[in-house]
Amino acid sequence: MSRRRAESPALQLIPDQLSLPSLREAAASCQACDLHETGTQTVFGEGAVGATVMFVGEQPGDREDLAGKPFVGPAGHLLDEALARAGIDRDRVYVTNAVKHFKWKPQGKRRLHQKPNATEIAACRPWLDAEIATVRPRLIVCLGATAAQALLGASFRVSIDRGRVTERPGLPPIIATVHPSAILRAPDDESRHAEMEAFVADLTIVARRLKGQ
Repeated sequence: MSRRRAESPALQLIPDQLSLPSLREAAASCQACDLHETGTQTVFGEGAVGATVMFVGEQPGDREDLAGKPFVGPAGHLLDEALARAGIDRDRVYVTNAVKHFKWKPQGKRRLHQKPNATEIAACRPWLDAEIATVRPRLIVCLGATAAQALLGASFRVSIDRGRVTERPGLPPIIATVHPSAILRAPDDESRHAEMEAFVADLTIVARRLKGQ
């Protein structure tokens, strides 16, 4: 991580001696893309070095942007429920996002989520790479298309390959599934229940993989 490329402003900020505290401090001043102008703050990942599994989402939401912590809103609560049902110890999990600032548009008094574009995702990639190098998880779980395509390429489709183990050079094994926010957006209780069951099934695959089954 000592390389410095002029075309990657975030990479300029990565400390030579990697640690989660030093990365979090450095990321707080990141201006690698325009999202720092509208986000309240950088929302860095949380968890312990040596966490067994790293969950990567798209970006912080409104609650996360205000709190400065990942996965503390409704989608985070749903993730916690699914982890418990799948038998994954939340204390052994590291959670982060492919993009560290909240991208939104105003609608009245609300701030509505907007999907980050390829430039914003690429600008934030050095932070995600540094987190992976520091935490060294045995497995990465991509939550949703943005996270999956950030690590597996633009052609990857969660709808086709969710729940399958994918290998990429220089990375731990990766499993992609839906983002919990997609479950919250389901149109009715029946479809929401079905989506939740499928999500828990994907996380059960993760749990079995971690147990070596």
